[in-house]
Amino acid sequence: MNEGYAAFCDADRHFYDAPHRLSSAGGTGAVTGGTGRGALYEAARQPAPAGWQRHRAGDWLAWHPDGCQLPAQGWKIHVSACLDNAESVLDRVMGYCVPRGIPFKFVPSRHLLHTRNAKYADRAASGKFITVYPADDQRCGVIAAELDALLAGEPGPYILSDLRWGRGPVHLRYGSFTRRNCYDAAGELRPAVEDSDGRLVPDLRDPVFRIPKWVTPPAFLLPHLAARDAMTVAGLPYTIERALHFSNGGGVYAGRDDRTGERVVLKEARPYAGLAADGADAVTRLKREQTALERLSGLACTPEVLDSFTLGDHHFLVLQYIEGSPLNTFFARRHPLIEAAPDAGRLASYTAWALRIHRLVEEAVEAVHERGVVFNDLHLFNIMVSEDESSVVLLDFEAAAAADDNARQVVAHPGFVAPAGRRGFDVDRYALACLRLALFIPLTSLFAVDRAKATHLAEVVAARFPVERAFLDEAVAEILREPSDARPESAARPVVVGDGRATGAYLPAEPADWPRSRDSMVNAILASASPEREDRFFPGDIAQFATASGGLSFGYGAAGVLYALAESGAGRCVPAEEWLLLRTKEPDSGTPLGFYDGLAGLAWTLNRLGHEQRALELMDLTLHQSWESLPPDLHGGAAGLGLALDELAAVSGEPALYDAALRCAELAATAVQGGPATLPGGPRLSRAGLLYGGAGIALLFIRLYERTHDSALLDLAADALRRDLARCKQTPDGTLQVDEGWRTMPYLGAGSVGIGMVLDDYLAHRADDAFEWARGEIVRAAQATFYAQPGLFRGAAGMALYLSRTTAPGPGTGPADVRRQMDALSWHAMAYRGQLAFPGEQMMRLSMDLATGTAGCLLALAAASGDRPARLPFLPPLRRP
Repeated sequence: MNEGYAAFCDADRHFYDAPHRLSSAGGTGAVTGGTGRGALYEAARQPAPAGWQRHRAGDWLAWHPDGCQLPAQGWKIHVSACLDNAESVLDRVMGYCVPRGIPFKFVPSRHLLHTRNAKYADRAASGKFITVYPADDQRCGVIAAELDALLAGEPGPYILSDLRWGRGPVHLRYGSFTRRNCYDAAGELRPAVEDSDGRLVPDLRDPVFRIPKWVTPPAFLLPHLAARDAMTVAGLPYTIERALHFSNGGGVYAGRDDRTGERVVLKEARPYAGLAADGADAVTRLKREQTALERLSGLACTPEVLDSFTLGDHHFLVLQYIEGSPLNTFFARRHPLIEAAPDAGRLASYTAWALRIHRLVEEAVEAVHERGVVFNDLHLFNIMVSEDESSVVLLDFEAAAAADDNARQVVAHPGFVAPAGRRGFDVDRYALACLRLALFIPLTSLFAVDRAKATHLAEVVAARFPVERAFLDEAVAEILREPSDARPESAARPVVVGDGRATGAYLPAEPADWPRSRDSMVNAILASASPEREDRFFPGDIAQFATASGGLSFGYGAAGVLYALAESGAGRCVPAEEWLLLRTKEPDSGTPLGFYDGLAGLAWTLNRLGHEQRALELMDLTLHQSWESLPPDLHGGAAGLGLALDELAAVSGEPALYDAALRCAELAATAVQGGPATLPGGPRLSRAGLLYGGAGIALLFIRLYERTHDSALLDLAADALRRDLARCKQTPDGTLQVDEGWRTMPYLGAGSVGIGMVLDDYLAHRADDAFEWARGEIVRAAQATFYAQPGLFRGAAGMALYLSRTTAPGPGTGPADVRRQMDALSWHAMAYRGQLAFPGEQMMRLSMDLATGTAGCLLALAAASGDRPARLPFLPPLRRP
């Protein structure tokens, strides 16, 4: 789970949206103020005084004097605050800055401050409530000291990326003041600062304080640096051996008691940080955990409390170390649907195991309930199973509460979070019901969008596993039960979805039922449109909000959706085209140059839609940008830009575009051959796969070879593909996948299947025995029965597209294999306004974009259905054997 997605779930119940767009029934929301959850602080509703300007920028509201020219970078001041004192802190800081003409920005609402300080918020950004921009180092020291005096005694979370000034809420960090970007070594677009040589380098924003190596800290910081360095763990009777987990509230560590040699777990809690839904910070929750576990002491299914202590401001709880592995680990080892065609024996064996494990978990929860405690956070990762699989232990009781409190759930995994009205033991009963389904098909996070999906998942499970239907029906009844309903003694009665349709008719159309599914997906995409918005036309991934023009982009915005509509035979969406043309007339400053994330993809798409002049204008704009730190990859770098330039050169006859495409090839070739992509320290080829690795670069060389017949380009393509294959390994089930160190990836975007796509194109021109062997093993990676997500680049849709296109000989690529992946997409499928739609990345909201959502599934199904030559850009259909 990528916890960063949770913050984008509050503003809309169907789609990911920026947190600052939250509005509620109780008020007019974050845009205009009001009284609801998104209401602004009073100071944020004030007009700017004479001589000042104010403007919104995402989660921030910035104030600056007219004509103020900030330095590009330097020491800036952050002020933290708690929910209860934030408005008072803001009033005082504003009252200090405005008369002195000091520019600043702040988080303008309680909801946004809570979101930034929540348990799974970005650890590097957490705590930052107000940012003050001094004109120079001398002023910085004066301002920091005066703000520290002004705010003396005010509590606020420690900002991990910063240096704390004394003991108060004032912190400092060296970084960028103005918006400049560069690419890091992995090809990701990052905020930038200028180093001593005048190059833009990433402005590192990690959850640890760093001073750039070319910066000398000013004298006024030296006492605070010394105080920071004086913190030590010397004298503790514990040795920390490794980190198990980090959240914004603190870390969880495995260690040993130096006095006894006993293995222990140490849980850390930072004060005022890691807020739960009720506002409780990590320290409060750690005390709750201690209270609950002491009440449960002696149970075999809960860990024992061994000790507690405070180090600096951080609180620690020392717990018994539990041998075993989390339930999700056993699930991944055992689940039969990771195979292409598990036999009846495998399905039956797994079913017996799942039912036995679920019963062990039920018994553990019942034992906790008998002590009057509600667990409140049951999910696959919080259940430790012994290595012999004979017992379970429940972990992480920071959300636990006394049953008599009848409290609501305040911390939960997205796949097991109970409906808002559930209280007390009913919260755990809901999670146990979700576990019944998740042990077979782990897609319960979809219930956050529509709990009626439980009926459909139960049908899927029943059709594939020999599990008694009553076991599933009881789960569905509990999941669909409203808080006011009595708990059924038996759920053997028929279960229907929320609108009264029979369970078998949950989906508006089956994905493989083409073209009916196409029409339904198109209707869903069009129904989701928001032409009145400036930032996006169609909802998609949170990447829409990560970069300038993200809502326009090919991967995550309107351009990719328009392409999928055209490729699938759905026709044009003229309002979306007009919207895109209007917003590409003067693209936002900072728009990336790449294909999937920026200008190159916009130009390429508009050209295919018949808007050649606008496409050439965008490409001309791209040619006048600096390429000095451009990564070599297909997603946002030289390969994608080069492919777009080459195709536009062929269409327009503009020789400058072709020359630029060759320049891109030179940059990419340098990266493949092991050197820096451009200047020293530039991005290198550090990842594998189609979007970010050698496969995407090889694709550029292959397409240029087809235009020039220069065999040296095929040599470069082979080198790039070998670089990617060297990062692959065979998994225990015999498939070839990209090895990321802690997991292996089979997917189209950053996994082995994307490499297989380009191997097919290479082998169409030149034989290679090693490549033939590799693509045969990659085909097997695309044949699992179940993939966790449906998306094009990280899910089942990509597998369907690949299997329908590959020229690899042998079994696994026939019509039945393709059809199996098309059918499996129904497991993830949802209904949106009565039409077929798909969830996006992390499965907590729907998405309509190409990279993660419905448009990508539409494109894959169009390619696999065989009625038109739908394709990914630069990967035309091949002549299949």
